[in-house]
Amino acid sequence: MYEIAHRVLALRTDPPRDVVVAIGVPYEEPTGEWSCPYRIDGLAGWEHERKVTGLDSLEAVELAMAMVRAALAGSHEAKEGLLTWDDEPAGQRAQTVYVSWDKLRNIAYIAMKHEVVPGEAVRQFVAEDIVLDYGDAGQLLGLELIDAERLLPAEMRI
Repeated sequence: MYEIAHRVLALRTDPPRDVVVAIGVPYEEPTGEWSCPYRIDGLAGWEHERKVTGLDSLEAVELAMAMVRAALAGSHEAKEGLLTWDDEPAGQRAQTVYVSWDKLRNIAYIAMKHEVVPGEAVRQFVAEDIVLDYGDAGQLLGLELIDAERLLPAEMRI
């Protein structure tokens, strides 16, 4: 497998050892679908290369990453708190946000979680063309951009 990405995690056992995750180059199958190989070395039961198949190369890579995340998170090593990423930056890690853009109304919503339920925002703060939605515990749930084409970076206007 020709690797396009890999990460080394630490397994806090005695003696400590590494868990190496690798994602390979996606390739087209004879059927026209695309497969992406992946491998997790250092976790029991994951000693060989596996692959996932999607409709195109991007979906295959996305599926491989999802499988790796699920395998790591579901491992007994992770559940026991033994699996760490030593190179993880101190403090906050980048988190996923969910962007929706209504091009016709020129409004975008950036949610801090997958779904903000109607009525979940109990407080709003309006600042010019931005509306901030807060939950009952004071956490930021999302923000609405009234003039999205001007305020939202081009790569997020999908």
